[in-house]
Amino acid sequence: MTSLLYLSLFDPAVMARIDAAAGQSGIPLYDLMERAGQAVAASALRHYPQALRFVVLCGGGNNGGDGYVAARALVQSGAAVAVHHLGDAAALKGDARVAFERSGVTPLPLGDYAPAGGDVVIDAVFGAGLSRDVPHELVRVIDAVTKEGVPVLAVDLPSGLCGRRGVPLGASFRAERTVTFMARKPGHLLMPGRELCGTLEVFDIGIPGRILAAHAGSVAENDPLVWRNAMPHADMETHKFRRGHLTVFSGPAHATGASRMTALSALKAGAGIVTVAAPKKALDVLSMTLTAVMNTAMDDADDLRLWLDDRRHGAFVLGPGFGDLEKARQFVSLLGDRAVVLDADAITAFKDRPESLFERITSGAGKFVLTPHEGEFARLFPDLAADRALSKIEKAQAASARSGAVLVYKGADTVIAGPDGRALVNTNAPASLATAGSGDVLAGIIGALLAQGAPAFEAAAAGVWLHGEAGSRAGAGMTAEDLAHAVRPFG
Repeated sequence: MTSLLYLSLFDPAVMARIDAAAGQSGIPLYDLMERAGQAVAASALRHYPQALRFVVLCGGGNNGGDGYVAARALVQSGAAVAVHHLGDAAALKGDARVAFERSGVTPLPLGDYAPAGGDVVIDAVFGAGLSRDVPHELVRVIDAVTKEGVPVLAVDLPSGLCGRRGVPLGASFRAERTVTFMARKPGHLLMPGRELCGTLEVFDIGIPGRILAAHAGSVAENDPLVWRNAMPHADMETHKFRRGHLTVFSGPAHATGASRMTALSALKAGAGIVTVAAPKKALDVLSMTLTAVMNTAMDDADDLRLWLDDRRHGAFVLGPGFGDLEKARQFVSLLGDRAVVLDADAITAFKDRPESLFERITSGAGKFVLTPHEGEFARLFPDLAADRALSKIEKAQAASARSGAVLVYKGADTVIAGPDGRALVNTNAPASLATAGSGDVLAGIIGALLAQGAPAFEAAAAGVWLHGEAGSRAGAGMTAEDLAHAVRPFG
């Protein structure tokens, strides 16, 4: 499997079609189940050699079939094994029934399981195909396992976790480890699913890469392999204007901190020139606190029009600490043909009439990137934010298509989406990024990449990834200043 294909995310419905295509290609589907169950058993033995007993919880579908194969393999290895089944095992059909009959085990009712010290639970009840709340019988078992602190190894996904949205359906096991097959699902990466899955292992069970490639969509994990070829690269003949000129708009004198963080981050990320455009009354504060960053007076729309006469001023960040919402709306109207990151106040400025922002974005020839957090997203896209049937990926895709901008839907599981339907889920952000000013730093990194000529989607995706790397370098307890100083250009 190629590295790019490995990064792809497949929702459960697509994975079902992949399984069917594998069968139609002549691969016996039971062989896939056998390999899956053997992989689960191998993982259990490798990671839990101290287990006094493996307790395999099986459901009525193919996930349960994987569990019965695993149970048989564990018994054959000499381990102590107990199997509990949800419902009537005699009602199993197809490959799952074959796995049950070959296992040689007699399952007990699921509700009879009482967790004990030394147990390791292998959760093969539902996996990724669940689309309804888990039954009360399983909820009681989940609660008991959690209370007892019994480690859980989940098959495909922890039972109760939605494979498409990454959210629990009523309740979910919290696994220490999850074993999945061939490819990951959105629920493995979206929060809180990423935490509920624990350590994730992906096993190749023999479905040809060509079948996965034929079903691969436009959703993947954010990784340099996706966007590295679009990144600007310095050469011997480069100079500051070739590396781009980024303009960062500042708020009044008492609120320049955000723009300073944005500007410093942009310089660190490789922009050739960064200018903070601020009200005249703020220039003294900026001059005393910035050295490598330039300053210019910009009080109103007329000042911006003059600035825009120089076509070298091609990239902008508007919003961090800006304050004046009416002026923000005026400035957005003038920036329609430039590359622009809109963050914070530039998003809030349009909360009452978001469609007016979208009209300005789509009417120009510029490259706009919107970087809302959860609350800001809800202000611009209240219907999408309230739709609990949609995943965070689907919300970001719909919002990007509606607005015409690249969306950076921020959070522990930041999603980057483009109007063409592409979407990436970021996974390298440490928890320490949840600090005041972190978003200002991110805006500066993305702005720097736009200034250097990177396409909007790739600039946003790379910016989010570089932001995560900077957070890891800065470490626990960092401030926004620490984060800004830890930013490095790609490459």
